[in-house]
Amino acid sequence: MEHLAILSKKKRLLEKIISGSKTIESRWYKSKKAPFNTLSEGDLIYFKESGDKVIAKAVADKIIIFNELTPEKIKDIILEYGDRIGIDLSYAKEINDKKMCMLVFLKNVEKIEPFEINKSGFGIMSAWISVESIPKIKKIDIPSQIN
Repeated sequence: MEHLAILSKKKRLLEKIISGSKTIESRWYKSKKAPFNTLSEGDLIYFKESGDKVIAKAVADKIIIFNELTPEKIKDIILEYGDRIGIDLSYAKEINDKKMCMLVFLKNVEKIEPFEINKSGFGIMSAWISVESIPKIKKIDIPSQIN
């Protein structure tokens, strides 16, 4: 399985992944949705910021899942892993209602030749897409004909 993680442009998280200062991708949810039950260690993850092209990829090295989160558990996770996630304790306020967390430890991060994807069928607000193969959702450039 291959995955596309879509990151917030405002937080500049993709820049941190590429530089190596962010080594864990975190996903916080109220209920199970992708990548829960679709991501496995060794899977390939592609990264893009919202509205931009895919520009990096990495391998899921290790996955830790936390269930039944409370505000206290959220703070504990951030205190232990926050520096590697690229967040600080102030982020706890934004996610204090989340009930699940998935931490994905990244390895073999590399920049790639940028490409666009087609999110049709995945929902405009999708922040994570799991597919058999990323090339299946790559946009194909069709040259326009000029008469």
